[in-house]
Amino acid sequence: MEADEIVLFDVADGIAEITLNRPERRNALSVAAAERLDDLWETVDSRDDIRVVILTAAACGTFCAGMDLKEASELRQSRGVDVLTLLRDPFHQRMRAVRVPIIAAMTGHFAAGGFMLSLNADIRVGLAGTRGGITETKRGRGSPWAMPLLWQLPQPMLMEMVLTGDLQPIERLHALGFVNHVEPDLAAVHARARALAETIRDNAPLSVMAGKQSILKTMDVGCAAGLEHAQQIYEPVYASEDAREGPRAFAEKRPPVWKGR
Repeated sequence: MEADEIVLFDVADGIAEITLNRPERRNALSVAAAERLDDLWETVDSRDDIRVVILTAAACGTFCAGMDLKEASELRQSRGVDVLTLLRDPFHQRMRAVRVPIIAAMTGHFAAGGFMLSLNADIRVGLAGTRGGITETKRGRGSPWAMPLLWQLPQPMLMEMVLTGDLQPIERLHALGFVNHVEPDLAAVHARARALAETIRDNAPLSVMAGKQSILKTMDVGCAAGLEHAQQIYEPVYASEDAREGPRAFAEKRPPVWKGR
C-alpha cells in the first residue's frame, strides 16, 4: 500500500480527518505509517483552512495496537537495527506541537503507541467496552512518552499502568478524567468527535490556538510561569480583528465572521 493509503487524509469545511488504515494489522504503526503521520502534522500546520483535526482509525476492534512488532522483529533480524532508529520522531512529539486542536476518535482498544497517540491528542472520545494501556513492559520496550500523564492521571494510577502493562477499561480512564467521552458504538464515537470538531471550528481560531498553547505551556512550566506565558500568548489575540468582531457580532445579534487575524 502507498503511504496515502496507509494513513488517509481528508479536509472539508475546516476539519481535517486523519485515519489510520491498517485494519489487517490492528492499525499498528509501521515505519511508513509513522513517517506519514509526521508529514501530515507539517501539512496541518501549513494550511490556514484547517481549524481542527480528528484522528481516527479503520474499524477493526482496535484504534491502534502501537508499534508494528512484527515489522520491528523483521527489521532487527534483517538489518540489525531497532525500529525506533529509523523514525524521524519515534515518540511522536511533533504531534503535541500541532497548532490546532486534535480530537482522538478512538474506534477500539488502544495500547502502547496507540495510547501514546491518544495522549498526544487534546480531546479523547472512546468506545464503550474497550481498553487502553501502556503495555511496553510486557514486550521489553519503554514508555518515556507517557510522562505527561503525571499531569492528567493520579500518580498511583500511572505507576500501576507503567509497571504492570495491564490494559485498563476505558470507563475507568473516563472516570479519572483522561477520556472526555465514552460512546456506545462507533457511529456515536464519530458523531461526538464531529460535533466537538464543529464547535471548535466555529469558535475564534486565534482564541482556540492560544488556548491550546497556553494550557500545554502551563503544564510544562508550572502555574506562576504559565500565567505569565499565557498573557504573552494571548496578547495578539486581544489585538486582533477577531477580538473586535466578536463583541460587534454579539451586539448586532448575528454570527461572527472570523478572519483569523
